[in-house]
Amino acid sequence: MTRLAVFDCDGTLVDGQAEVCDAMDRAFAAAALAPPDRNATRRMVGLSLPVAVRKLAPDISDRQAGDVVDAYKSAFRSRRLDGDLREPLYEGIESLLRALRADGWQLAVATGKSDRGLISCLETHGIRDLFVSLQTADRHPSKPHPAMLEAALFEAGASAQDSVMIGDTSFDMAMAVNAGVRALGVAWGYHEHGELIEAGADRVCATPADLGEALR
Repeated sequence: MTRLAVFDCDGTLVDGQAEVCDAMDRAFAAAALAPPDRNATRRMVGLSLPVAVRKLAPDISDRQAGDVVDAYKSAFRSRRLDGDLREPLYEGIESLLRALRADGWQLAVATGKSDRGLISCLETHGIRDLFVSLQTADRHPSKPHPAMLEAALFEAGASAQDSVMIGDTSFDMAMAVNAGVRALGVAWGYHEHGELIEAGADRVCATPADLGEALR
């Protein structure tokens, strides 16, 4: 039996909300648009970028939406190249990941980040080698479509019944439901406890230590 734990990234493994909100503000300004409410931006974390922009500004034109997407990518890339990007791991996450691997779990990531953004993030924290599958918005429809999870299951050689999706948003929980995978929510991210349960979470874990117990 292959046990697979699939993690979301922003809001689950790392706290990137400040960088996301700052980049979105700069992207809207570059497109001569008023920046969205930062709490609204935070709640869109996890969706693919074009989908998030459309939800934040449903009335803008396709050209404007494309300009925002391009400006956001540019802003994030500049921060990364300048060495200023800050996406800290949540306390206790690295030790949890290493303990799961030592216990025989296979690990994967399913995220709205780009391939480049995810790999850079994981390599910065020295945890890239812990994951057998990395699924991003570059190659899949946005959450809650199950394609990311289905690809992770295939690459890990795991069945849905022996796998679990771990995330901080209702998008993660709904994706798990759509893929027939158990869902565990985490309380340190961007959506509320009740939203996670309503979207399909079996339970919501308060800390990485609680998450480890739930998986065991």
